[in-house]
Amino acid sequence: MADANGSPSAYATRGTLGLRLALAFISVALAAIALLAGLTAAFAAADVSALATRQHIALTDAIAVAAAAAWDRNNGWAAADLSPVLDLAARTGADVQIRDQPGRIVTSSPGYIAQAGLRYSAPVVVRGERVGLAVVRFTGSGMSPADRGLQTDLLQAIAGAAGAAALLAMLTGLAVARRITRPVERIIAVTRAMGRGQRTARVGQVAAPGELRELASAFDQMADGMDRQEQLRRDLVADVAHELRTPVAILQAGHEALLDGVTEPTPDQLASLYDEVLRLARMVTDLQTLAAADAAALRLSRGHCDLAGLAATAADSLAGQFETAGVTLVRRLAAADVLGDPRWLHQVITNLLTNALKFTPAGGRVTIAAGPAGADAVLTVTDTGTGIPADELPRIFDRFWRGRQSSQTPGSGIGLAVAAGLAHAHGGRLSASSQPGRGTEMTLILPRLPAASRREPRVLI
Repeated sequence: MADANGSPSAYATRGTLGLRLALAFISVALAAIALLAGLTAAFAAADVSALATRQHIALTDAIAVAAAAAWDRNNGWAAADLSPVLDLAARTGADVQIRDQPGRIVTSSPGYIAQAGLRYSAPVVVRGERVGLAVVRFTGSGMSPADRGLQTDLLQAIAGAAGAAALLAMLTGLAVARRITRPVERIIAVTRAMGRGQRTARVGQVAAPGELRELASAFDQMADGMDRQEQLRRDLVADVAHELRTPVAILQAGHEALLDGVTEPTPDQLASLYDEVLRLARMVTDLQTLAAADAAALRLSRGHCDLAGLAATAADSLAGQFETAGVTLVRRLAAADVLGDPRWLHQVITNLLTNALKFTPAGGRVTIAAGPAGADAVLTVTDTGTGIPADELPRIFDRFWRGRQSSQTPGSGIGLAVAAGLAHAHGGRLSASSQPGRGTEMTLILPRLPAASRREPRVLI
């Protein structure tokens, strides 16, 4: 029979899992019950046997006392009346033999010699002097009917309790197995649904042990991440298509006009076409940079470098762009030695400065600061730009993601993703804080060099 997910064997698989779990629980419970019942029965049998032994010893002592009384009444065994002793033994299901002091048999129960069983003896003592020996033999197990009845009742009670416990263990095992397999079945169903293309399928809240709840939550988080990545992929295709459409259209139209003789190949016309070629080249470079950042951790050429010095170099390289945009670049740099790859760290700082410049209007200010902070080296880039909305702030490091304010700004949306990846490759982290309308601060934190390897602090302005 096919299930809701279209798999004929799904129910059989789930049933097998639940059955195996139930059988495992039941087997463990039955083994424990059997062990407990066996030990209880053994101890009960030992207690009953000990009780019977004490009774046998007491009866033997009583027979010896009765024989001593018969001897005392007649001052010897020759005329002693031992019939009461034989009757006492017969009433208790035992055979008795009375012997004198030398060991000769005085009297014995009929069949005493032929009977086999437990045997107990007690001396016959009259006024502190031993005059004989009483030997009592109990046939069979040696237990009286009362003892056997007590033992039977105890074993029946133990068997009944073990049976009830086994039934309860079976019901509990089935219930627990069902409780465990139900969320697993739910996860399997959602997985199959996602495999058929139902991207919105989610496990949701499940009534299950903590580990399975965490598994369901992790699965939903993974599904949400896949959805975000799929959306980013679609956005990337749309963004790349949008970015390519304009320069390609301009290049196509310009070349057609030149080929048709509509326009002359003037320097201005050629410069315009060259600008579009550069625009395409920048897009390709962005994609190559992203691929390189993914493998940066494998290709880092680490060495001692000054984070403030790298920041100063990056600021110098972009000073002309800041001046052209009418944005003031303020530097507050103090030496902070780190172990890293200068080329990639320069890329991170350049990305941060370029991003700040992009979203800071003319007349604004961008401040780059670097210096030591305990065991870390910290670099911050603070702007007075438009800021980032609170709902977009957690996603600014996603690849190819561009916020609402970026829709009119050229770019591929990978600059911050590359910077965050390179920071992580250096054992650091990149974070952001922002207030819409008041600006954004990007913070890069890297581990400093050990104290023995640090150079004397200096300030770079």
